[in-house]
Parts: sequence; C-alpha cells; structure tokens
Amino acid sequence: MPPVDLISVVVTTYNRSQALIAVLAGLAAQDDKDFEVVIADDGSLPHHVQAIEQELSVLGITASYVWHPDVGFTAARVRNLGVSLSRGRYIVFLDGDCVPETDFVRRHRALREEGCFVNGSRVLLSAEWTDTVMQGQEKIFGRSLGFWLARWLERRANKWTALIRFPNLGIRKKPQFSWRGIRSCNLGVWRSDYEVVDGFDETFVGWGHEDADLVLRLHNAGVIRKNGFFATEVYHLWHPESSRNAESANAQRVWQRIKTSQIKADLGLCKCHPDNSVRVKRWG
Repeated sequence: MPPVDLISVVVTTYNRSQALIAVLAGLAAQDDKDFEVVIADDGSLPHHVQAIEQELSVLGITASYVWHPDVGFTAARVRNLGVSLSRGRYIVFLDGDCVPETDFVRRHRALREEGCFVNGSRVLLSAEWTDTVMQGQEKIFGRSLGFWLARWLERRANKWTALIRFPNLGIRKKPQFSWRGIRSCNLGVWRSDYEVVDGFDETFVGWGHEDADLVLRLHNAGVIRKNGFFATEVYHLWHPESSRNAESANAQRVWQRIKTSQIKADLGLCKCHPDNSVRVKRWG
C-alpha cells in the first residue's frame, strides 16, 4: 500500500532526455521526499530512453515509466497513462523541460485543498542559458534571489521573482473559468477530481489546449482553480515551438465546450488501458 499522503509527480517527456535529466535532478533535491515519480514518455527514441534510465540510477531515484509509440503529439493520452500507473491521492503534472525548485513538492502540498486544483506558473529561460543548464554547467535550483535578479538583468530569464513566496490566502482562488495562464506543465489536482472528469480528453491531438479543456471540465464539476503563482514556480528550459497545426481546431473545440456543461472526457482515463504497444517499467 502507498503512503497515505503520497503525492504522484507525473512528468511528460519526448526525445529530450537532457532536459528531463535536469528536471529529475531538481526532483532528487526536493526537501519533501514523500512523493513518487512517474515518467510518461510520448514515444522517445531508444537512446533517449537509455539516457533516462542511466540518470535515474545516478540520482538514486525510483520511478515508474510508461512509453507508447510516437504517433504525433498525444500528451493527453500519455498523461492518462502516467496517472494510471501512479499511486498517490494527489497528482502533480510536470513537463519534462520544467525544472522544479527544491520546495516544489512541499509548496504544492501546502496549497492543495479539497474542492480545488492548483494552477502553477513558470520562469522562461533563454535559449543560450538553456544550453548551459542542459550540459550540466550550471545548477538553477537552490539558488538565491540575487542569483535570479542577475539572470533577469542579463535577460537569461523573464522573471527574477521565482523565489518570492506569497501566503496561502483566499485571493489565490478564481471561481470563474479563465483561459489565461493555464499551465498543465505545472498543475496539481486531487485524483478523485481527476477521475470525476475522466482525466485529459485523448481526442485532443496535436499541440494545444488539452489543458484548457481539462480545466474547463474541472470547473464544470465544481472544482475551483487556485493559482500557485509565487509558490510553485518552475524553470522552463527553452525549446523551438512545436507545430501549431492543430491549435485552431483544438481551441475551437474548447470554445464550443464553454457553452456546455460537459464534465466527462469524450475519451479519457477510464478507457486508458496499456495495450501491447505500450511499455511499462519500474526503475530504481
């Protein structure tokens, strides 16, 4: 049986093992250790998978790992697969290019609240500095406020406020649905609420807005958005933009759903069962 208060951190990745290794290093340095790592891989090539396994051993992290074939951008499905392997009552989604600060898990634990999900935020890093970080030449978590102020002045980061912590007050709650600032790269939700809406909707394929759809359906189910700004910031490693070919169609679907009271995904968690093409491993 898992610990009663276990948090499951579900990390998505795709062909970017260097970035994921930086994220795993941040998770290894957490000051709250009562969490598990589930890596949800959207079809990475074998050499990336091997690099991930090797690094987990170096960092001393135990992780569940699920991989399915590369059939395009299918983040909704791979996140559901990750959740299906997880054991915690509370789930935190984290992208494999978003490096957490050392208090990331602890802050999510402090902000979680029955009837709410936590919508986090991120600090964007420059392309040049991202290369330095991914080559292991500079650690970005566990630094000082002065360090981030200097990186901001150098235009290596778009914020210097990453380490400022605001208290857990009622002003964090946003009862109305708002599209702005939705970030599935850093999002905490109770498993029970995730199951009520049947998770991410796997009919959203291609880049974009599967996260807005999830948040909308949580809202329709009566789950209130709670902003994790100035508490759960992550450091987003730069990358070229993904193809936006499906963005307009996905956005249109969300706009149509805003007019409805839909709660359940059309194709969601309850039908997300690993088949013969899915690989599941336990590392560490």
